[in-house]
Amino acid sequence: MEPKPSENARAGLPRCYRHPEVETGVRCTRCEKPICPACMVSASVGFQCPDCVRNGSGTGHAADANQPRTLAGGRVAADDRLVTKILIGINLAVYLAVLVFGDRLVDELVLIGYAYSPALGELVGVADGEWYRLLTSTVLHQEVWHILFNVLGLWVIGGIVEPELGRIRYAALCLLSGLSGSVLAYLVAAQNQPSLGASGVVYGLIGAWVVLARRRRHDMRPVILFVALSLLMTFTRPGISWEAHVGGLVAGVVVTYALVHAPRARRDLVQYGALALVLLLDVGIVLARTATLT
Repeated sequence: MEPKPSENARAGLPRCYRHPEVETGVRCTRCEKPICPACMVSASVGFQCPDCVRNGSGTGHAADANQPRTLAGGRVAADDRLVTKILIGINLAVYLAVLVFGDRLVDELVLIGYAYSPALGELVGVADGEWYRLLTSTVLHQEVWHILFNVLGLWVIGGIVEPELGRIRYAALCLLSGLSGSVLAYLVAAQNQPSLGASGVVYGLIGAWVVLARRRRHDMRPVILFVALSLLMTFTRPGISWEAHVGGLVAGVVVTYALVHAPRARRDLVQYGALALVLLLDVGIVLARTATLT
């Protein structure tokens, strides 16, 4: 059971050294740094911080026997932006490939439902069996401003979300957000309308940020303002695939809510079950849309 500081001790409480926004009355029994419930690791006496646990100090176990956990139950990693860096690297690598190989590569990877491609001289699209376009389009960019905007969003918002979820859960969130954005675009947009970019993933991270901020009881006003401005840009700027943005945002909210609110006793079952349900829903929508186009 997580300890709770008394009501009389709340005033002037120190803040967790890893989560400065959280007040706490508990300190690491070894180094005496203040730690919040998310950072507490049970020791033979009291609780220790993640740093002391990593060094194998005082818990009575090996350093990896009692690993500190993120808010969603993932392992606390030394590099808490590793997946974000890899994702940014993939986007930049694909952008450089587009610069080298030109528009033909875009024609082969962009999301499109079902249409004749003059450049390729054939029918193309997800409905033609090219399901990979649902994912390749999420790392594809043509214009400098587009990739810069999305890479900045991945770095800033991903840097907030990844440490809270852990690498595996964060990677699953990014994958399902990007996929869900593509699926909604495939379902709603015209079958010959191309779509590309990491915006679905970015908006999935925005949705995750909303859930995490509420879970941490942060001031929601700046978060809501940011989301409102983002949606305003989505629906007022020409040439924006609002379907990808909305699909990613909804998936981000749903997935993150399941990850951070899953009961500890059944955490893995609830979390991975929710991820599987979102994936199955996406697959079902793709199958249904494909049937109508073919």
